[in-house]
Amino acid sequence: MDVPASSVSYRIGLNESYRPLPSLYLAFLSIWVFSACSWTINTYKNRHFQWTLASVPLIKALQLALSFLFWYSCFNLQVCSLWMSFGVYITGVLFQTACFVSFLLISHGYCIMCERLSVTERRTTAALGCVFYLTLVGYRASVPYFTVLLLLNYFISFYVIFHHISQNLSVLREQLSFIEDEDVHTMHDAVYTKYMMFKKFQATMQIVALAETVIYINMDNSSETYWLRLLVREWAQFCIFLYIGWTFRSQDVTPRFSVMPTLKSKRETMVPPIYSIVSHFSDFNTATSLGSHHRLETSGFPIEII
Repeated sequence: MDVPASSVSYRIGLNESYRPLPSLYLAFLSIWVFSACSWTINTYKNRHFQWTLASVPLIKALQLALSFLFWYSCFNLQVCSLWMSFGVYITGVLFQTACFVSFLLISHGYCIMCERLSVTERRTTAALGCVFYLTLVGYRASVPYFTVLLLLNYFISFYVIFHHISQNLSVLREQLSFIEDEDVHTMHDAVYTKYMMFKKFQATMQIVALAETVIYINMDNSSETYWLRLLVREWAQFCIFLYIGWTFRSQDVTPRFSVMPTLKSKRETMVPPIYSIVSHFSDFNTATSLGSHHRLETSGFPIEII
């Protein structure tokens, strides 16, 4: 929680070590508001996943705004609002939950490998998100045994994320190999772009897992260094999401990047072959006069020749 327990005071003296907090929160609020506006404008009228990622900086900006108002009122108005601190608490939990839901969506390949998630994938993502939210609330409220439950939830969530990333990378490697073997390079740039996106995301998730481990192992709760720990944590969060946002920005400039199935298929992992049919126009004169209608099936994708 961004409001230390020792700061819950009403019209009484505050620890001077917390005085830099209003300035820090205001600075990061400006950065996240700018990022949220830029991301929203950049992804306007684009894919649904872009809007899902856009919700993350918006929630973070709201959390930072409430944190700034809380600490500003504490030091300048000598009034610390309990409701304001509760708002910081809730938005902090929502921000972390939104982060992990976004990570799960990326790992599933939503709007990258397929247009929609299957019913099972949607239910799994929703269930993990709800459980993560509830365990995080219990952990922040210091409910007994919720530390163990939160660690278990982290383990399951990261396992699911890395498992799906590995599956998507395997599929993309098979597609790239197929493209090279068949000497068909029409889809190469798009598939390779997706492959590199997942490789970068895999490395980022390893950093996130390490950062979360360091945060929960760190037992330093001294008020004198709280502002420094806050500065490091906020910069780390911003850099991670800036990198993820840049990596998964709209890829309309890449030819055929948006060519993808509606749902991921567990059977079809190959890129549909592309055939070139060369024929002289006179060969079709007779067929055209008779009104013939031909249909060619290629890996489930029909091509009609009239």
